[in-house]
Amino acid sequence: MRAYVRAALEADGVTEVVEAGCGFDALRLLARERFTLILLDINMPDVSGLELVAFIRKGAATREVPVVMVTTEGRDTDRQRALALGADRYVLKPFTHDALLDALRPLRPGPTTP
Repeated sequence: MRAYVRAALEADGVTEVVEAGCGFDALRLLARERFTLILLDINMPDVSGLELVAFIRKGAATREVPVVMVTTEGRDTDRQRALALGADRYVLKPFTHDALLDALRPLRPGPTTP
């Protein structure tokens, strides 16, 4: 799934995609790097995506970064919890390439002008 998302983003012009294999890896990356958009699954090894959303929203350097949940968890309670914790969008798997990009485009930073 990460390879599919990466391919969709790169085909849409995103030049740098960083992946984390588990929640702990994501925490380490968040401490070291700055991101303009974060995609999470609820179901991640070690630390859940919901826990990561809460962590991201509490951090001074990350609280404004858009977060998109990309998950198979289709229950309304999961969606509501993710949004209440601070997720900006909730995309259900399976999804099409276009549906993913349509959800992400409004959140991605546009080109800057000098």
